[in-house]
Amino acid sequence: MLPPTSRARTVARILLGAALTLAGVGHLTTLRREFQAQVPGWLPLDPDFVVLASGVVEIVLGAALLALPRQRVTVGWVVAAFFVAVFPGNVSQYLTRTDAFGLNTDGARLTRLFFQPLLVLWALWSTGAWPRRR
Repeated sequence: MLPPTSRARTVARILLGAALTLAGVGHLTTLRREFQAQVPGWLPLDPDFVVLASGVVEIVLGAALLALPRQRVTVGWVVAAFFVAVFPGNVSQYLTRTDAFGLNTDGARLTRLFFQPLLVLWALWSTGAWPRRR
């Protein structure tokens, strides 16, 4: 049984779940082309497929953060792994100097790279996953 969590962690988990769900919907709708800019050219898959598939994954992960509080530790690790898995797309966007999401300078694209580890930490902290690692 999981010990109770703090209000701050619960709010952070809910905000992350909502953000992931909204981002996933964006993958499937209005931000589809923007997200395609992050798909590395070396990935042997159709960029549109990658964007659609990752959008579905984001919606599922966001919904899991919102609807499965008893599985929050497991979901936290999966969300953290997802953020690590998509990081090469952010690196590719920086290296190829591809504009998207208003990131139209090398400095802006580089700065974004430093926020990905914060997303990993957010997932682990808000779900209480890190203290419960084995």
